[in-house]
Amino acid sequence: MRGIDIQGPAIQASDNVFTPEALAFVAGLHREFDPVRKGLLARRAEMAARLALGEKPDFLSHTKHIRTGEWKVGPAPKDLDDRRVEITGPVERKMMINALNSGAKVFMADLEDSLSPTWENVVQGQQNLMDAVRRTISFASPDGKAYRLQDQTATLLVRPRGWHLVERHIQVDGEPLSGGLMDFGLYFFHNAQELLERGSGPYLYLPKLESHLEARLWNDVFEFAQDYLGIPRGTIRATVLIETVLAAFEMEEILFELKDHAAGLNAGRWDYIFSCIKKFGNRDVLFPDRSQVTMTVPFMRAYSELLVRTCHKRGAHAIGGMAAFIPSRKDPEVNERALKAVRADKERESGDGFDGTWVAHPDLVPVAMEVFDRVLGSKPNQKSRLRQEVSVEAGQLIDFHVPGGTVTEAGLRNNVSVGLQYLAHWLGGSGAVAIFNLMEDAATAEISRAQLWQWVHKGAKLESGQAVDQEFYQRVRQEEAAKLQGLPRLEEAALLLDELVLQKEFREFLTLPAYERLG
Repeated sequence: MRGIDIQGPAIQASDNVFTPEALAFVAGLHREFDPVRKGLLARRAEMAARLALGEKPDFLSHTKHIRTGEWKVGPAPKDLDDRRVEITGPVERKMMINALNSGAKVFMADLEDSLSPTWENVVQGQQNLMDAVRRTISFASPDGKAYRLQDQTATLLVRPRGWHLVERHIQVDGEPLSGGLMDFGLYFFHNAQELLERGSGPYLYLPKLESHLEARLWNDVFEFAQDYLGIPRGTIRATVLIETVLAAFEMEEILFELKDHAAGLNAGRWDYIFSCIKKFGNRDVLFPDRSQVTMTVPFMRAYSELLVRTCHKRGAHAIGGMAAFIPSRKDPEVNERALKAVRADKERESGDGFDGTWVAHPDLVPVAMEVFDRVLGSKPNQKSRLRQEVSVEAGQLIDFHVPGGTVTEAGLRNNVSVGLQYLAHWLGGSGAVAIFNLMEDAATAEISRAQLWQWVHKGAKLESGQAVDQEFYQRVRQEEAAKLQGLPRLEEAALLLDELVLQKEFREFLTLPAYERLG
């Protein structure tokens, strides 16, 4: 326990989560791997600076032997072989129970983009995961309704925070603990053996990777953790979200680094779009309204087809992107239009060879399941579809032209309103928020604020000819904020959005300045 300082207040779950043994394990991870983590973050900054000077990313020449070699990832565990529909959500008790009971094959419990990392959310989330693994999780609503797990539940995966985030409430040797090492370490320490005894295992989603070296760090963490607890190497299985444009150039290398710990890749579409704007927003390319950047535009199509080909070539699962629609209880016409779009999206994914897909709401599980059942039938996946006809050049991944793309006032106002509402809820402790019938999380909010920044700083013009300058943005922001009067923490959210949009330098992640304001 020497050198470990918990600065967060004690809550009900603290004693169960922060046992001396668990803290010693997490501190060991930090001392072993945090220097490497910091070095990789410095490498990210160096790469960003090179891109800003005009360098174009390409497939790596020194790893060509990996891309041309003959190798496969380890075979999928039985309960992770059929992933045709996956549902995601934060580690909040009621939402976890509903997701596990939803009929989806997999539930990704999220400690990252859909979780506002208040101390209580992070600590209670670990307790909720422990209860879910042991099937003791329950919830009683204020109206007396009881929620419990059904006999058949989805396979549990957990997404820890990315390498760039820290947990300020725990200091190890005077430095804040890596959020990702904390999330993974506590979950693994408390649940790995229990999961194995129940016929499953510690399965993860890994977010925000920008290179195969960052995957290598995770693999080293996994080997250390398994050796520490005396669990065979390869027990941990991780699916990597390809949600940064630089990672798209290193998909095979990422799978190779994780090898027997790799379970697949996921087309994390929303963060991927954000990453494209972030990395190339200072160049001549101007991204249109976020609603126009669909999976069928050329650069997104190239990315998704390359992902399927890469995964199936290496025996890994290819998981499609999020359907973020939230059904309306009041407007059947909205539902009809949206469900038609969701079905078309899932038909495209299943037709392209994806082995599964993501949804944000239990009501979308039957829609996605029907589409993938029609393609897969009784097969658990379609990894036999090698998509050898797919050939993607480096230039296709960074050709961001969107045919017919425009910047509209409606799109700008939507970005402002989404940014204000999401930031206000995030500061209030909610990281997954239904806004305009879509489930917004940090990834979708990042697109909104990144587009606003680019439009203001790159001199975008609306279809009407109106310049999107600082003055126009501020007028729109005031008008949209006026429509939201009464929303808690709205004033703080407005100040934060202004900071993110108007400052000269683009802030890498909105969660970094937001975390400084979080209670």
